[in-house]
Amino acid sequence: MLWSVWLYLLYLQSGALGFGTFPGEYFNHQTITERALLNVTAQVCRALALAEGKDFTFPAQSFTAKSIANACEAPKSYKVFLANIVFIQNMNAAVDVRRLFDARYHFSDELLREGQSLITDGLSVVKAANKKQNFVAARSILGEILHTLQDFYSHSNWVELGNKFPNVNMIRKNANIGNIADKTTATCRSCNGDDCSNNILEEIIAKNILTSGYFALEDFPATKPTGKCSHGGFFDATSSIEPKGGINKDTVDSSHGYLHMEAADLAIAATSQLLEDIRGASGDREFLQLMGISKGSSKALCFVVDTTGSMGDDIAAVQNVTSTIIDSKVGTEDEPSLYILVPFNDPDFGPLIKTTDAEVFKGYINSLTPSGGGDGPGMSLSGLQLALTGSPPNSEIFLFTDAPAKDKYLKNTVIALIEQSKTVVNFMITNVLGSRRRRQANRSQPQQRNQRMLRSDSQLYRDLAQASGGQVIQVSKNQLLQATSIITESTSSSLVTLLQTSRNLGGPENYTFSVDETLTNLIIYITGDSVDFTLVNPSGELHNSSSTGPSIITAELVGNLQTLRLRTQVGLWEMRIMSTNPYTLKVVGQSPIDFIFSFMMDTSGGVALLDNRPPGNNTILEVTLLEADSTTVTEVSLVESSGSGQIDGFLVGRVQGGGQYLVWFDKIPSVEFVVLVKGQSTNSTTSRASSVAFQRQSTTSLRASTLTVTVSDTGSVLEPGTPLLVPFSVTTTGDGGNFVIKATNDQGFDLTFPTSLTLESGGSANGTASITAPSTSQSGTGVTLTIEAEAPGGADTNYGVLRLTVLPKVTDFSPPVCQLVSLQSNCSGNCNQSMWELSVEVSDGENGTGIDRISLREGDGMLNSNMTTANGSVTLVSYNASCCSPNVQIVVVDRVGNVDVCSYSVTPTISPTDSPTVSPTVSPTTVSPTTVSPTVGSTVKPSSSTTSSSRAVQPSLLCLSVLILAAYVEL
Repeated sequence: MLWSVWLYLLYLQSGALGFGTFPGEYFNHQTITERALLNVTAQVCRALALAEGKDFTFPAQSFTAKSIANACEAPKSYKVFLANIVFIQNMNAAVDVRRLFDARYHFSDELLREGQSLITDGLSVVKAANKKQNFVAARSILGEILHTLQDFYSHSNWVELGNKFPNVNMIRKNANIGNIADKTTATCRSCNGDDCSNNILEEIIAKNILTSGYFALEDFPATKPTGKCSHGGFFDATSSIEPKGGINKDTVDSSHGYLHMEAADLAIAATSQLLEDIRGASGDREFLQLMGISKGSSKALCFVVDTTGSMGDDIAAVQNVTSTIIDSKVGTEDEPSLYILVPFNDPDFGPLIKTTDAEVFKGYINSLTPSGGGDGPGMSLSGLQLALTGSPPNSEIFLFTDAPAKDKYLKNTVIALIEQSKTVVNFMITNVLGSRRRRQANRSQPQQRNQRMLRSDSQLYRDLAQASGGQVIQVSKNQLLQATSIITESTSSSLVTLLQTSRNLGGPENYTFSVDETLTNLIIYITGDSVDFTLVNPSGELHNSSSTGPSIITAELVGNLQTLRLRTQVGLWEMRIMSTNPYTLKVVGQSPIDFIFSFMMDTSGGVALLDNRPPGNNTILEVTLLEADSTTVTEVSLVESSGSGQIDGFLVGRVQGGGQYLVWFDKIPSVEFVVLVKGQSTNSTTSRASSVAFQRQSTTSLRASTLTVTVSDTGSVLEPGTPLLVPFSVTTTGDGGNFVIKATNDQGFDLTFPTSLTLESGGSANGTASITAPSTSQSGTGVTLTIEAEAPGGADTNYGVLRLTVLPKVTDFSPPVCQLVSLQSNCSGNCNQSMWELSVEVSDGENGTGIDRISLREGDGMLNSNMTTANGSVTLVSYNASCCSPNVQIVVVDRVGNVDVCSYSVTPTISPTDSPTVSPTVSPTTVSPTTVSPTVGSTVKPSSSTTSSSRAVQPSLLCLSVLILAAYVEL
């Protein structure tokens, strides 16, 4: 019912356990998180630009994902960057639902040290995962710990104690965060009516004692120790217990709402501190990878290649096409941000090879050699599973094989990972599926059975392609190079889908799609045998399979793939298909207008991000529109992938000034569907274009399920050699019976689980899986655990996915230490004629893990480091630079990710004979909040030999609120 949506919005608006979720006339978790992410990303891009001798200009108006991507000279990263920000925001907001009753996650009930442990433990996971390029897990944990960190400033009395800067020890393991009130110390008096401004006791303020409010939801038992503060607010049952009232600063209307802006500013600064710490541990370029910022295309190029003996010609074609693709895209805006290779044969698959270096990737590809495998099927789905878990979300994967899958049992697991990652999978099939299978089958099986098996093999790949929005291209071996060259054009990050559909039973059918003025490079892909078409452009001109008209630039047929390149014409197009065979139809183009989406789920605490299939009714869809300033969504529908059925949604609300929409569906299709978004462009340059609507469609297919699989989040860490118990539950809204349970993981770790659970109609049941990483597993390795439930008869399935990170126990909590050995300079008033140099000893202490990386963050000089002790515990670092570059920041990281930023400077004197003024300093592990925020519209220039180095004016983060306008909710 719609009333539940309004109740949900009210709950989020209230900020029951945090800064709230939807923007209003206050800061919320989303806004705080976004501002810090944008700000630190801009600072990283600035540092890299200056290191390359380039100018860097901060956005002139406001910080948005698009303006920062442009400032970073990575405009094609916009969609992925925005999607990553939204994902981190959603993981942040999910804490208020998934951890509603766990006070540690909200710094409630004076559990301040416990909250600190959650942050620092999670930070260790983020650093380890980031180091292994396990970015999805890193972003997920990052969102969670940011929620807890931000709540500290709203729920504790840190602001009331007069603090103007964040508590930096909150992100340092085992560090002292302050004098915390014990359980017997009274901290509050009752508010004076609605005035709670003086309810914290004077002696608590005078003695600088930290406290936080107690919280319990209405209708739950509410207690708190005598004399303690409450959280406060409509939903807090403890606020009516003496002392009454509360101290939270979640909104301007909260008990301590008069301090809301101060708390929010500190939360932004603290979030930036934590991000700076991750930046220091990973390095600047690696931090941008985490955010999804890259100079070329934001997409990865991922090949999954069959290396069995019969694939010699295919591998040679893959090697040729790889070189062609890389050579044509290196240095352009379509250069892939990441290259991934997963080989497979029988019985092996992997390892996953990942690199950002095009030449290194060529070397990996060229080293592939066909060998072994016999005449049987290969481990294609195992290789694909590894690629799906190792690739960034929204990637595009190309799988090359000439044989069916040996591991068909992984079909549902692969589909689950496709749905989760929204990744497109294209199958490049040679020899029409099966020289190996046919040679083997013909010796022992009747011809009719052979044909059934071949149809089944082909259908498996078609099902997976349809689920992902990809295609099954069947070609001869000598056509593979040409077909792959055609289809890899889809790796462009600005590609959008206008229409995509498939039919397993052919027949006459008409399709329409709208072309708007922003679209270029329109292409139609048709796969299938003997598929005839008639294309009608907006002017009513017809073009068909036998005679192409002026609207078709080129028409090409390779194997079962027809490619039509169109001249762009704004308006409504029609495609009429005639075929008795299975086929797929896909219409794509390049445009800045696109969208991302996520389904939301009802829980006991509200609504949270849904990470599996949605239920059959009463479901919320969150749609985020790119180019939000110039476009408006008017319709959102769920369209059947293999049929004509369509369910229209109800637009519930929009974030004012932004591109996020909430859409309500009272029913979800039980068959595969895609999301169709229609809208209107408002910045049209011609009178006619202003009346032409746009349409965009998702590629990934989903379907509703009567099953819900909930995997308990017992923690994200998998300690090597120690079994991790993972409880899970299965719930059905349909008939009961014996439900089949399957569990897999992409690393092949030891895994046990119940093979079935018995459920009553409309009931639920619990199970426990156990997974163990080998004791030799590397820190930061990502593990994706997928648990599936299948209803009796296989009529319905659903899944739960848990991403884990391998992390040995950490005992080194102290950052490295810098010790200045010497600093010499002959700096004079003419800086370009003088130099300065310094020597620094860097050590990680007696019980430290050792220095892992030393790098330069600021400074135009030369940095050198050499080990100077037998055990490698001390590193001697030397640096020399022109006096025109008088400042240097050296980032030092140990092997578990502890960071120190050592800052030194020299001030030139007026006379060359005078001694310079030396100001060596060692900064804390994170940048001070007074040196983080740039000036909007300012340009930072690199230092030169003729002028002193220019530095951006950097006001306090406490003034960052002027950089981005707050959004409002329209209901």
